[in-house]
Amino acid sequence: MEKRVIRAAILDLYEGQANQGMRCIREILSDFEKKENLIVETGVFDVRSKEQIPDLTYDIYIGSGGPGSPLTSEGANWENLYFGLMDQIRNHNMLYPDQLKSVFLICHSFQIYCRYYGLGTVSQRKSPSFGVMPIHSTTAGNRERLFEGLDNPFWAVDSREYQVTLPNLKKIREMGGDVLCIEKYRPHIKLERCVMAIRFDDAFFGVQFHPEADSLGMLHHMKTEEKKQQVIANFGEEKYNTMLDQLDDPEKIRLTHDTILPLFLQTAISTNKEFILK
Repeated sequence: MEKRVIRAAILDLYEGQANQGMRCIREILSDFEKKENLIVETGVFDVRSKEQIPDLTYDIYIGSGGPGSPLTSEGANWENLYFGLMDQIRNHNMLYPDQLKSVFLICHSFQIYCRYYGLGTVSQRKSPSFGVMPIHSTTAGNRERLFEGLDNPFWAVDSREYQVTLPNLKKIREMGGDVLCIEKYRPHIKLERCVMAIRFDDAFFGVQFHPEADSLGMLHHMKTEEKKQQVIANFGEEKYNTMLDQLDDPEKIRLTHDTILPLFLQTAISTNKEFILK
C-alpha cells in the first residue's frame, strides 16, 4: 500500500536568531512521519526576515515562537503577508469543511494572532516568565482532545516577556473556540492571569507556552556556559538549578512534548479527507 502524503509548512518567526524551537518542530514532524508510516513534505518559511509565505497547497501550518515585541510589528509588511495567509486558510476552511487546513500557533505566533483578530489584550509583563511552569486547564481545557493524558496542571517550558490577558470570550466562542488554559492562580497578586492556550475553532489552535520543547535538547542548551550565565544573571542560581531538575523529570515537559503537537498532527489527518496516496 502506498503511503499517504501530507504537506506541512513551518512559519519561522525567529528572525534569524538562534533557537531550539525550529529543531524541535522538525523532529516532531519527523517522528510523526515514522510513527504513522506516511510521508511528511515539510516547507520552512522565514516569515519575518525574508517575508516568505507559503501558499494554500499545504495541509498543516505551524507558527513558531520568536523574539521581540508582538506589538511593534503591527502593520509591517511581513505581518500583512502573514495574516493574508491566515485569512486565506480561514476562508478555505469555511468553504471546504471536510478538507480543513490545520494551524498550530506557538508563543509569538499566538500573541500576534490574538492581537490581530482582537481576541485578547496583548501587553508586556512586569517581569519575564522563564522556566518549566505549571499550566492550568479550564473546564473547556479538561475536555480538549489535544490534552488527553495530561494532568491538570501539566508542565511546559515558558519563555516570554509578553502575554495575552482579558480574552474576548464572546468573540472566541462565536468563532467556535474557547479558552483552554491559564497561568497559575495567585490571589495575593492583583494582576490578570495570562491566557496560556486557546482553541480558536476546529482547525486553529494556539498556545502561549512551548509544547515543542524537548528535555534532552533543552538540557543541552541550558548547560552551555553562555545560557547558564544568562539565566543566573537574570533569575538566580537557584532558579537555574531548579529548571535543570524539572527538565530531567519525565512527568513534566517530556510528557507535554509527546502529547500536544503529536495529537494535533493526528487530528489534522482525521479532519482532512484530501491526503493523497503515492
